[in-house]
Amino acid sequence: MKKRIIALLLVVSLVGVLFAAGQAEASGPTAAKPLVLRYAHMNPASSPNGLQATYFADKIAEKTGGAIKIEVYPASQLGSISEMAEAVSMGSIAMHHNTYGGLQPLLNDLGLFDTPYLYRDVDHLLKATDPETSPALKELNQKLIDTRGVRILYSFYFGTRELTANHAVYSPKDLAGKKIRAIPSPIYLAAVEGMGAVAVPIDWAEVPVALSTGVADGQENPVSTLVTSNIFEVQKFAMMTDHIMGSEPVVINEKVWQALSAEHKKLFTEVARETRDWASNYVQQNEAKDVQTLKDKGMKIITKADGLKVDEFRASVSKVVNDRFGAAWGKYYEMIAAVK
Repeated sequence: MKKRIIALLLVVSLVGVLFAAGQAEASGPTAAKPLVLRYAHMNPASSPNGLQATYFADKIAEKTGGAIKIEVYPASQLGSISEMAEAVSMGSIAMHHNTYGGLQPLLNDLGLFDTPYLYRDVDHLLKATDPETSPALKELNQKLIDTRGVRILYSFYFGTRELTANHAVYSPKDLAGKKIRAIPSPIYLAAVEGMGAVAVPIDWAEVPVALSTGVADGQENPVSTLVTSNIFEVQKFAMMTDHIMGSEPVVINEKVWQALSAEHKKLFTEVARETRDWASNYVQQNEAKDVQTLKDKGMKIITKADGLKVDEFRASVSKVVNDRFGAAWGKYYEMIAAVK
């Protein structure tokens, strides 16, 4: 019964979104009769990811004179990360951001952009995940549009993922038998298993409870997430493994996108670039401060200088990833390596 109700609500929402989009196409939205779009995500509103969503929404309202309003629903209010991704495909949610691995249920190959130790630096990351200029992403974005009706609008740097646990970890052997939460996607499961742990797929909304009850012994995320989600309350150690440099894609339902006027598409594209740069700079400028906050909150930070065997993690993770995905994704890895 519950599933039927949810399905009915999704259909009603889809009809509403498409009707609004159709009205916008026919007569054009105005400040008096705005086009209202829902943007849902899993992060706290105060996180860098949440702030960039609000930034994008505010700029769209400003530049369209209130003709388009984007309502932001943070903190998994509208479902789990996989449910929100599917909802964009169905049209019941207009926009959403996620990790590339988190979008694998829509298109499995998108997970390659979250491959551990893939990028040279943040500049390389942003160029390799630019839907307008990256050869690899342009190809896969078109597949996403054609098969699932979802378009990647832009990507922003949201941090480099680090490992946390309630015991000190210096090498992969220290994780033997330990349960580490992973984003429920193949590339993240491979990354955690490559680090030497038992990967436990858990939706982000359930992570704090899982860590506090021992369902998981640790997790991995950028330092900004560790701060804004208070991971320091349930984890004692943070290991600076730097294993995944992350870019988060912001996606939009393709029917909604195509219903926008040429002028509004242009504005969305301009605001997308501006938001990408703002968010990426914000994260980079705050990373050192976030590490200090973790120290102030009592976390022990373990770095390469403290004996962390980053090279061992790199070799171990890279072997697992290559064994599982090298044959399928090799050509894309070459395309990304060639990005200057």
